[in-house]
Amino acid sequence: MLEQSWNLFKTVHAKQYSSISEELQRRDIWTKNIAKIQAHNLEADLGLHTFTMKMNKYGDLSDEEFRKTMYGLKTDQRIEKNFDRHTFIPPSNIVLPAAIDWRKEGYVTDIKDQQQCGSCWAFSATGALEGQHFKKYKKLNTLSDQNLIDCSGKYGNEGCNGGYMDSSFQYIKDNKGIDTQDSYPYEARDGDCRFKAENVGANDTGFVDIKTGNETDLQIAIATVGPISIAIDCQHDSFRFYSSGVYDEPQCSTSMLDLAILAVGYDTINGQDYYIVKNGWGKSWGMEGYIWMSRNKNNQCGIATLSSYPLV
Repeated sequence: MLEQSWNLFKTVHAKQYSSISEELQRRDIWTKNIAKIQAHNLEADLGLHTFTMKMNKYGDLSDEEFRKTMYGLKTDQRIEKNFDRHTFIPPSNIVLPAAIDWRKEGYVTDIKDQQQCGSCWAFSATGALEGQHFKKYKKLNTLSDQNLIDCSGKYGNEGCNGGYMDSSFQYIKDNKGIDTQDSYPYEARDGDCRFKAENVGANDTGFVDIKTGNETDLQIAIATVGPISIAIDCQHDSFRFYSSGVYDEPQCSTSMLDLAILAVGYDTINGQDYYIVKNGWGKSWGMEGYIWMSRNKNNQCGIATLSSYPLV
């Protein structure tokens, strides 16, 4: 049975290995991951978890390999004094909707796949700007993550080795725009800057930081502004193999953040509050590329620790 599953895994995810010894090593990692997933799902069936897990294309990677290629948030960057930074001031006397999903309003582009490149920060930044550009101009442009990877190095970003959303927003402001994905396609590797002003798909005039750790402000921002760039701790098998349901990981850190993603809404199910979050790991991960992250659970996974959006 396991042999059959392994062969299916290799076929579905087009896995090819350079030698028998490498395949044995990969299969060993995969077998351990299958066991973890099955054990978790048995417990979920008994009501011990609010989410399920599933095998995906990352099942044969070691933790170290996965960390090196699939994360990419750099939180140690200093925000320069000359950055056009503002602080979010929540509007007063606002009645928040019980639920919001910006995908239904046309603010959100298709799921992207960062592949083996630590470019989550670029995906998060373009996602927030795509939403704000749509809000102002009623036109949804898919923006070039590769443009940020190749061109924003002077702002502290390091391409596939990581970066930061606010630095990206500042680059876009100073650069007078960012190209569309069609004109500057994604390559999942560092390259030379090939920005062309005639291909600009959106621009910004600075950015707004939401008060760190404040989930109320984050919820208000999602409800009143649109999709928001956020960052989380994702270094758990439960996140790597997340399948469906409300993600609740007690081991999550509120400060050790390593993945930048995009909050596109929020809702409640069976009394559990959650954020609707867009990831950049392709449609085969999670729920067609999305995850429901726990909301109002003491800033679980640091979801409100580092959130911002661009001004358009």
